[in-house]
Amino acid sequence: TEVLVHLYEDLGEQMLERLRGMFAFAIWDRRRRRMLIARDHFGQKPLFYVESAGRLAFASEIKALLADDPGLAAMDPAALDQYLTLRFVQPPRTFFQRVRALPPAHYLIWEAGRTRVERYWDLPYGPKWTYSEAELLERIDDLLAETVKIHLVSDVPVGAFLSGGLDSTIIAAHAARTLGSELRTFAMGIPYRDLNELPASAAVAARYGTQHHAEAMTPSVVDDLPRLVSALDEPADPLSICLLHLARMTAKHVKVVLGGDGGDELFGGYDRYAADRWLDMYRGVPEPIRNVVSDQVLRRLPDQFTFKSVTHKLRWVDQMSRKTGGERYAESLQFFWFNEAHRRELYTPEFRARAGTQRPDACLLELYDGASAADSVDRMMYVDTMSRLPGHSLMILDRATMAYSLESRSPFLDPRFAEFMARVPVEYKVRGRNLRYLERRLGERYLPPEVLRRKKQGFASPLMYILEAEIRTLAPKLLLDSELVKDGYLRRERVTTLVNEHLARRVDNGNRIWLLLSAEVWYRRYISRRSEADLETEIAERMVARA
Repeated sequence: TEVLVHLYEDLGEQMLERLRGMFAFAIWDRRRRRMLIARDHFGQKPLFYVESAGRLAFASEIKALLADDPGLAAMDPAALDQYLTLRFVQPPRTFFQRVRALPPAHYLIWEAGRTRVERYWDLPYGPKWTYSEAELLERIDDLLAETVKIHLVSDVPVGAFLSGGLDSTIIAAHAARTLGSELRTFAMGIPYRDLNELPASAAVAARYGTQHHAEAMTPSVVDDLPRLVSALDEPADPLSICLLHLARMTAKHVKVVLGGDGGDELFGGYDRYAADRWLDMYRGVPEPIRNVVSDQVLRRLPDQFTFKSVTHKLRWVDQMSRKTGGERYAESLQFFWFNEAHRRELYTPEFRARAGTQRPDACLLELYDGASAADSVDRMMYVDTMSRLPGHSLMILDRATMAYSLESRSPFLDPRFAEFMARVPVEYKVRGRNLRYLERRLGERYLPPEVLRRKKQGFASPLMYILEAEIRTLAPKLLLDSELVKDGYLRRERVTTLVNEHLARRVDNGNRIWLLLSAEVWYRRYISRRSEADLETEIAERMVARA
């Protein structure tokens, strides 16, 4: 902390160009009577503020601002619209109408009762490196060794999340080089068919001789929904409940934990990156032929009770091939959740009017069009890095870990490493249908072969299957008595249809229902002002049928 003050004395806000790592801080300049507030490059740490009548209040949690001014507990309808569309809310917007979030890589100057927000850093995507593949691998490995070593510096015990996937394994492998058998690793598995990653994480832990801790998720985690919403101060998707339980287990053993966040965005790990080239090829098929395929084949395929089923994916290809650029990217994120057609049926006219005329995905289009990258895949990775990563993944990670006083650190998000990766040519990240090409080559050094061959899973998808019985019990009792419906935001008949389709196993609406459940619990907690204890009792009473 003392270093920050001296840097400010010497450089003012230009000090931010010298910083690495995660931070959110404020410095009061008594001589100039102005405040500097800053947030780290990727938004790993949160910072919220409220302006009112020449007064500035700021905090790392929204609940602190609500304690200062309970009148702030008013929902921003546009935030609910954005959440149901994208699964996150993009800064500076928050779920609370007057509360702003300082965006990542920005600082705020408050002076003479007025604020000014400026960006201090951006991710450069050019010029591209001309190194050979072998040279790139060595440089990336060396950079990772350096950044992991820096992230291990601590005066308290440090561990690492270890899912058994590429990102966390590479981080844990580098950490083990320094800590050896003293390294503790942590895994949370979801016991569902072949989607359970606990065996893979155990294999990696055995390879490096770490002190490994693992637990399996159980359906009872849904009971923690009120605690989860209170920890986050906003709704979230199923990933959040997994991380909350992983953090609870980890905090029993260490105070600091390393993770692989940012790997998907920097190495090219999302399906839509590989799909982009194939969609362009399919778009080259004459439109009349594509229309025949759409009308005569895809429309007649039966729906399947599986999230992202083959039928849904084929329809996704058809729809995405009709769009390009930022429009395709933005639509691809919402297609399997609440797309425009879903929202048109779900929202009341009053809610649409209150949400305003701006598209909920306008923030993504603005980032896509403003990216310095020339390649469309680079542009998608940039938008993911500057929107979904901080607004969704890092937000959930920070709130879930801090709920148990656990500090999470993400070595991939060291600015120097990220800047290097941004300049790596796309063909070393996505090659044909192969995602993470270069990271997989790197993984050959660190992962057991059987683990390296495994397909990426993630938490959310299998979790929805083990929570199926919980959702079938809770959804009718909570959503069919929805306060979001009573207060004029959502159409009762459409909410009822979503629930009944799912209960009848006609359409897998599990993930959509989760978003609505999470939003409903948040609304009751913060807008209707129920206590966390009251909500826990309310949910417990509705879950009696489970016993």
